[in-house]
Amino acid sequence: MTGSEETPSFRLAYVPGVTPAKWVRIWNERRPGIPLALLQVPADEASGLLRAGDADAGLLRLPVDRTFFSAIPLYSETTVVVVPKDHVITAAEEVTVADLADEVLFHPLDDVFDWDAPPGEPAFERPATTEDAVELVAAGVGLLVVPQSLARLYHRRDLTYRPLTDGPESIVALSWPEEATTDLVDDFIGIVRGRTVNSTRGRQAPATSKPGQAAQEKAGRAQKPAAGAKATPGARTARARAAGAKSAKPAKRGKPRRRS
Repeated sequence: MTGSEETPSFRLAYVPGVTPAKWVRIWNERRPGIPLALLQVPADEASGLLRAGDADAGLLRLPVDRTFFSAIPLYSETTVVVVPKDHVITAAEEVTVADLADEVLFHPLDDVFDWDAPPGEPAFERPATTEDAVELVAAGVGLLVVPQSLARLYHRRDLTYRPLTDGPESIVALSWPEEATTDLVDDFIGIVRGRTVNSTRGRQAPATSKPGQAAQEKAGRAQKPAAGAKATPGARTARARAAGAKSAKPAKRGKPRRRS
């Protein structure tokens, strides 16, 4: 290796709330010689990072530009509404969009949901980030609808959340530039899809019999007729003769006649 050559690595970007630890662990077990670099980026910067080639693939939320990116949906996130702990909504185990009709809901600029506006009354301003919106919820001036992963990420002791049963859905996907599907990207695709080591590319052919083993087995089958097979006419005749010779009794000899 010359001094100008670099050790290959795999750069994986991910947006807030996504936890890639499970897949990273499997990667390190299967590809110990190729380090995996994690890059946490704001949701609105993830696509630009991949376009610029500063990451090989990313774990982000749909939608993405499918004219440029390939994407494999991985899982759907639970949608929740974040509220102060003393809010009346906490009396219910889950809520619907109709329950929010009279509430002020924040719509941050980095909102992950693909909707024009949240239900309820619009807030006096759009917070720059989801984290800023959470701070405003803590101030008691409105509520916020987010994926549960973000509610946990920005958790505060004075806040809680309830599942929103009919709210918008957020889907986490593995995405990468379609024209940059490298071998390392393909390896990571196999990991997130749950392929085992033996199911990856380069699968070995089934083991064959040892030299001479097939000939010996063939000879053994020739000596012993298969179950249910009929014997040939010659074989039946030979067995019948053998059986007759074995079971035949010697003939009795009569007394000699007297001559007159």
